[in-house]
Amino acid sequence: MTRNTSFSKPFLALALATLPFSVAADPATVYAENCADCHGAQRLGAIGPALIPETLKRMRGPNLADVILNGRVASQMPAFAETLTPEAVEELAAYLKAPLDFTPTWTETDIAASRELRDDYTPVTAPVWASDPMNITLAVETGDHHVSVLDGDTFAVLDRFPTPFAVHGGPKFDPTGRFVFIMSRDGWVQKYDLYALQEVGRVRAGLNSRNIAMSADGQFLAVANYLPNTLTILNTADLSVAAVREVKGKDGTPSRVSAVYQAPPRESFVLALKDVPEIWEVFYGPNPPQMGFAHDWRIEGPVNNPDPFPIRKITTPDFLDDFFFDQSYEYVMGAARDGKSGQVIDLVIGHKIADLDLPGMPHLGSGITWAWGDTTVMATPHLQDGVVSVIDMETWKTVKTIQTEGPGFFMRSHENSPYVWVDVFFGENKDAMHIIDKQSLEIVRTLRPAPGKTVAHVEFTKDGSHALVSVWEDDGAVLIYDAQTLEQVGSLPMRKPSGKYNVWNKITFSEGTSH
Repeated sequence: MTRNTSFSKPFLALALATLPFSVAADPATVYAENCADCHGAQRLGAIGPALIPETLKRMRGPNLADVILNGRVASQMPAFAETLTPEAVEELAAYLKAPLDFTPTWTETDIAASRELRDDYTPVTAPVWASDPMNITLAVETGDHHVSVLDGDTFAVLDRFPTPFAVHGGPKFDPTGRFVFIMSRDGWVQKYDLYALQEVGRVRAGLNSRNIAMSADGQFLAVANYLPNTLTILNTADLSVAAVREVKGKDGTPSRVSAVYQAPPRESFVLALKDVPEIWEVFYGPNPPQMGFAHDWRIEGPVNNPDPFPIRKITTPDFLDDFFFDQSYEYVMGAARDGKSGQVIDLVIGHKIADLDLPGMPHLGSGITWAWGDTTVMATPHLQDGVVSVIDMETWKTVKTIQTEGPGFFMRSHENSPYVWVDVFFGENKDAMHIIDKQSLEIVRTLRPAPGKTVAHVEFTKDGSHALVSVWEDDGAVLIYDAQTLEQVGSLPMRKPSGKYNVWNKITFSEGTSH
């Protein structure tokens, strides 16, 4: 069932109710009277975001009690300072941070009922702008939950549209670069038409979600869920449900899905699981490969109507939380739970083939590759140590550990650039951006464009001539650099810009960006 509607706000917030200061009430009652209308009777979200630990604990910004007391800028969240005592607010905040006392469900029926298609969406036959469609770049502004659509040649802002609350994970483009899909932490998936500069619709695919992945043919979008323990697969054409898969290990242990990745040459999605030492490969192509691992397959449905999304379960020696794929998508590098090592899994044979020396909780999802001498190397920043590890992808040995001014989160490059850009996201040197020469593997320059502020995440234009850098602050900006001279040539004011995503780099799987 499709519910057609129009909406102009990414979410509404807590409903203001009058509660006398003298009235003593338990936090559950306070929530029911003040919050449930917008955030749902079970705290799972409705027209407002979910208020559960899985969503709240990962959100950066003001603490929860302060938001309840004073409201939130750039939203319809009201201030409760005049209706709730500070003590009541503290109790309410503690209540919202406490785990749910039940296991929530979100079924295919629930997903279908949440689907909202814009009744004012009007498809077009060609872009309504004159820019290069392959050089469009999206800038996610988490400060007020918007995305800016940038012309990659002139850097003009073509549109700025609202998103669901707390976007997480990179947006995914369909293979034509026309449609983009954006996901929020509480499971909303938004479809936006870049040609028409209009939202098409949205659907809630889970209750607490990690990221999304696009199939190579553009027909399916996979959504990794923490709550419930499921993988949701959507039809991209109309956001309808193609499948919902409960995630349990071979021994029946339920698991959250840490992330889902696309493996285009294999016509599959690859899942990282949080609670079982397994990798799942979910095939969507018409002819999934038969590799002789019958015990790794699960085919559901009658023989004459087999499961269109067969699942292969690969046992791993350890829990793997973060992945990086080589360009062929035959090998997957995974970070071990101890944060000090990693493994290489060969997806063809379904076994570990090498160990990785990764000392400081690597952020493999941000890793990139490039040609170095007669081999290919992969490099990754670390979330705990101030180093970048450079690994030979033929021997799987670390060829160099580059010391940085602190732990980093993102690194990027481009085929036409001689440099790698890596931030120092955590710690006192968060305002630094290191520039590493791809051949010498040395830091050749450190930029500090906004002293004292967080400088992070780089994206290149289609041709690699310019690099876009975020000043990750509420009164931040996207800074434009000449990628050869390393000089700043422009600035676009934005509200806490986080990731930037260039259409060409993403749909061609540039080796300089994460996939």
